[in-house]
Amino acid sequence: MLLSVTTKADSYLQFITVLLLFVFVLAITWFVTRWIANYQKGITAYGNLEIIETCRVAPNKYVQIIRAGSKYLVIAIGKDEVHMLSELEKDELTCKNDASVQSSEFAGIFEKVKNLKEKGKDQE
Repeated sequence: MLLSVTTKADSYLQFITVLLLFVFVLAITWFVTRWIANYQKGITAYGNLEIIETCRVAPNKYVQIIRAGSKYLVIAIGKDEVHMLSELEKDELTCKNDASVQSSEFAGIFEKVKNLKEKGKDQE
């Protein structure tokens, strides 16, 4: 009868090996996901259809502005149906820069949290 003895060094070595394999698989997954996302973005960037804006009206009901070729359409999307509401001209659209709005909102929230933490430390 052969008994195997596992030392602490063997256990640590096994743990490090499993950890490295996990990080390796995670890194490959991340790179493949980014590659597929960039590939898909490249395909849709040159298409004739583009979703300009989406507004949720109710659960499973949306109103969207889409660009189809050179026309802009307002459509209503339900659970099992899609209806065209109207057609818009390009000059009727007002586009917002969402990135600047989100970054300024985050900056404001971050400053408030930072000030609250500083006030809490001053009171202690």
